[in-house]
Amino acid sequence: MKTAVSIPDQVFEQAERLARRTRKSRSHVFSNALREYVGRHAPDEVTEAMNRVCDQVGAQPDRFVGRAARQTLEHSEW
Repeated sequence: MKTAVSIPDQVFEQAERLARRTRKSRSHVFSNALREYVGRHAPDEVTEAMNRVCDQVGAQPDRFVGRAARQTLEHSEW
């Protein structure tokens, strides 16, 4: 989809430099930036996705994972 937006000149110039440096199109840079922004500001979608994964995996506790997590936490500095 094409759309027109107004952005500050400085932001446009930074995006142009990034696009050149990474050899990506300007559209790719703006699309990725917006995708990231929406992802960060839509926490409910992240929670819903995680819940779907948990539902698919199941809620059965795994003794190995529990022991590994406990051991990792015991050796972590808080």
